[in-house]
Amino acid sequence: MKVCVLFSGGKDSTFALMKAKDEGNEIACLVTIKSRRNDSYMYHLPNIHLTELLAKALDLPIVFAESSGEKEKELIELEKILKDAKNSFKIEGVVSGAIASSYQKERVDKICSDLGLKSIAPLWHRNQKELLEEMIESRMKIIFVGTYAAGLDEKWLGRVVEKKALRDLIEVEKKYKINLSGEGGEFESLVIDCPLFSKKLNVLESETEIKGLKTELKIKKAELAEK
Repeated sequence: MKVCVLFSGGKDSTFALMKAKDEGNEIACLVTIKSRRNDSYMYHLPNIHLTELLAKALDLPIVFAESSGEKEKELIELEKILKDAKNSFKIEGVVSGAIASSYQKERVDKICSDLGLKSIAPLWHRNQKELLEEMIESRMKIIFVGTYAAGLDEKWLGRVVEKKALRDLIEVEKKYKINLSGEGGEFESLVIDCPLFSKKLNVLESETEIKGLKTELKIKKAELAEK
């Protein structure tokens, strides 16, 4: 099936892309939505501009569009973007990295249904610990770029998601009852390398922003480099 991938550059959308490809789908393009608001019900926010570099690493075309970020209005905008992608790339389905968020998945499902597209969510309702373990084993290199919950602070920023980090994250989950995969908005991630990338992403310049429980690694400059 010819599909597009709703792509943020984070662990879930990247792993969903890998899974969709493993299942025999042809990835026609990436679709990235940049919200004009500092909060969004639907979209990943930190370092979203880096998806254009990551698209080059994946050797895939990217549809990079802006959204008002206003609740429900952003769904109308997403439908138009996916309709345009359907016409331009002849896609038959849309891949998303939804794991546990019914709010996001139900809305993507409805838009796909209205457009005659199949909604594909390879990670949906997977055991979150097993999923993170699988991501680590798949040789994805994932870093934390935002934390927004008790038990997670600026010390996590830039940290690679590997076995020790997962053990520490599980301890935070037990103590503070966070969502282990971050689907409750507890943290955001960025994939800087994976088996599908022809090159890796090198961060050259960044700054840390801290506002209460909200901490973010804002990447100002990055480049693709040989692996």
